[in-house]
Amino acid sequence: MDFHPAEEQAAAVGLAARIFRDLATHERLAAAGTGSDAELWKALTAAGLIAAVEEVGLLGLVLLLEEQGRTTAQVPYAATCVYGVLPVARHGSPAQRARLLPALGTGEVVATGAFPARGRLTADPDGRLTGTAPAVPWLRDATHVLVPDAAGALWFVATDAPGVRISAVETTAPWAAGALSLAGARGERLGGPRAHDEVLSAARTAFAGLQAGVCAGSLARAVEYTSTREQFGRPLSTNQGVMLRAADAYMDTEAIRVTAYEAAWRIDTGLPAREHALTAAWWASEAGKRVVHAGQHLHGGMGADLDHPVHRHFLWGRQLDAYLGCGSELLAELGALVSDPVPAGAATPEEDDA
Repeated sequence: MDFHPAEEQAAAVGLAARIFRDLATHERLAAAGTGSDAELWKALTAAGLIAAVEEVGLLGLVLLLEEQGRTTAQVPYAATCVYGVLPVARHGSPAQRARLLPALGTGEVVATGAFPARGRLTADPDGRLTGTAPAVPWLRDATHVLVPDAAGALWFVATDAPGVRISAVETTAPWAAGALSLAGARGERLGGPRAHDEVLSAARTAFAGLQAGVCAGSLARAVEYTSTREQFGRPLSTNQGVMLRAADAYMDTEAIRVTAYEAAWRIDTGLPAREHALTAAWWASEAGKRVVHAGQHLHGGMGADLDHPVHRHFLWGRQLDAYLGCGSELLAELGALVSDPVPAGAATPEEDDA
């Protein structure tokens, strides 16, 4: 395993860090409310940081999403990349890649995914989709949504197509989420029998990387606060209890980061990674909760202020925990996979997408 970023990955991360730091300020985030930041989205597309994901791979995307998470920047970056750029590049036909990838790279097409679908969506033989997805992140910003049907096939659906209805849903984090209702909406098939599981693993890994950034940002704020806030004539950070709580949060953050890196590296190199993606998701869910709670707790009474920047990390951390799935649910899926790695009827690695 080699987690050291390649030259192009490091350059992209440095550029992303500067853009997020300059534009995703506390004041701009507060003014954005629950919507996304259009100016920041334009800056990312102009810098080529969406199109670059095709080149830097999933590990590069995880590194980029860490930078987004540090600032809790309100743009549909993760959703567009894992439900648009990467699946189209990996599973799209030559015609789909030629048509969709340039539009995704420029931000003209904004994608999201109705994951996990939990069997609520079905497709008829003509490719018409019916069903609902109660909370899809960034759906109100999306021009297309990647929809998995009950059989595991993937469909790319335009949000303005006939039979598509979107209603606003407010989640814990301000992700411009929406409820998706399909009534005979026509979709465009994407990929073959292995596409669903590969997209799901990539999404779990990417959102785990986003959680690593959220936790790192929360911890950085806590370290800054406890190092400058004094009690009884000395900084709070010199209190042993504070140091131990921060150390535990640091170790949890590193566990999220390294499991996400490993899963991303394996996916990029074509190695089996479903268990590793589940492991990363579990760490992001379980440890992520602990870290953002610790970050808020270490701010003392200031942590209870809903307008304080650390509270935004708390909201994002809890939302990512819910989106990835509770720890027991992920562990149950992981246990079933370990005990029966190739369920009956599933495609084997030797099968292609045709």
